[in-house]
Amino acid sequence: MMRHGLFLLTFCAALMGCAVAPAQERRPIAWDGLGQNPNRSHVTKRRAASPAPAQDNPNQERERVLATLRPYSEAWWAVHDEIEAENDKQLGTKLVICPRCVQSPSSGEDVTGSIR
Repeated sequence: MMRHGLFLLTFCAALMGCAVAPAQERRPIAWDGLGQNPNRSHVTKRRAASPAPAQDNPNQERERVLATLRPYSEAWWAVHDEIEAENDKQLGTKLVICPRCVQSPSSGEDVTGSIR
């Protein structure tokens, strides 16, 4: 029994040597997309201690002006519309729509908003 245990222990030790890969030879690991990617080195991101400059947020000055105006006055609405237009412009630069996702209407059909 002791001889079988020693043989099994030697055999397992030999297999362990084959299973351990050298540190220089790293192969990509299959990643399911959940959690952190094991194939990328962990890099810490540093955040700026000061707030973003005004040029990153062009609406910052407009919002200050908006706070000083009488709500719903003509000037208030003008500044409000400028803020909304800038927000729409920023959203338009970030929004990406796949051309295959949007179907263009065929030229032979009438186009309406109804499904029927």
